[in-house]
Amino acid sequence: MAGRGEIVHIGGYTAHSGGRGTGIVAASRDPETGELTSLGTVAVTASPSFLTRHPTRPVLYAVNELPEGTISAWRVGPEGDLTAIGSWATGGADPCHLAVAPEGRNLLVANYGGGSVTVFPLDPEGVPGDRSDLVQHTGHGPNPERQEGPHAHMVAPGAEGRPILAVDLGTDSIYRYDLDPASGRLVPRAPRVRTPAGAGPRHLARHPDGRRCYVCGELDGSVLAYELTEEGGWHQSGRVEASERAGHVQPSEIAVDAEGRFLYLANRGVGTIAVFALGSGLPKLVEEVATGGEWPRHFAMVGDHLYVADERADMVRTFRIDRESGVPVAVGEPLTIPSPTCVLP
Repeated sequence: MAGRGEIVHIGGYTAHSGGRGTGIVAASRDPETGELTSLGTVAVTASPSFLTRHPTRPVLYAVNELPEGTISAWRVGPEGDLTAIGSWATGGADPCHLAVAPEGRNLLVANYGGGSVTVFPLDPEGVPGDRSDLVQHTGHGPNPERQEGPHAHMVAPGAEGRPILAVDLGTDSIYRYDLDPASGRLVPRAPRVRTPAGAGPRHLARHPDGRRCYVCGELDGSVLAYELTEEGGWHQSGRVEASERAGHVQPSEIAVDAEGRFLYLANRGVGTIAVFALGSGLPKLVEEVATGGEWPRHFAMVGDHLYVADERADMVRTFRIDRESGVPVAVGEPLTIPSPTCVLP
């Protein structure tokens, strides 16, 4: 069953955060059809709203998005089963994103409520140690309800020589850091990138050419396009609307396909995946596809398939991506999962 396919782990909100989930769910994925089959809850843990894996070790990490934030780690078995390793305090409230640095020796965490970034060293087996750094952002934006203070929403390690990027919704900023491998501490790389006031940057996606980067503005419904200079500077080349649908638009996940031809964006409120063609100019909207729910919180692309986690519709829906047009088409029946917020292939 699961051994013949691939394992997908799904995180979500539990009752600790007003959700209906119980922890981390595993599913087997049929590589041919894309169909997901639930294997049930494999880790009971509080609000594992974002997941990631170690690049070389069978270890899975999750944030526990709580007022006193923690991260948790598990060893991954061949059938997707999880064996607990432990939990560690992040030092900040409501951690919502985490990523392992490419060399596999450090785990980086974005604390949304705390407006900070935490670093945990990882031993050769991928087990976290005591945190080696906690960098506190300061400032605010013009939106009094959502930008009263800093809100780190994503931390994105770069390839070798590239800085770590910390996207902060509350301060309309993208902070750039170098990671000192000896001390495990973050060294600011000035200046920080400032988005338009009130954009509320949430997530970003790098283009495989290494020269372009796209940022979704959660608060103003935008996609911001940036050109990265050889000197390390960022130039905003333009802005496009995240959606052409009428109504409340609140972008969430953003990604570029492996070939760098298309940009994908999930829009909560209107319940769509917007597909943009990436040419020499600004992203150009190709099509906007309804997801069948209203709150697509996250998605993941695997081969020809795209998996959309709709937090409020309690489902993960499978789409097949047309390679010529880039447009996803829904296939099969959605997988019922309570309050899903992250899909990890």
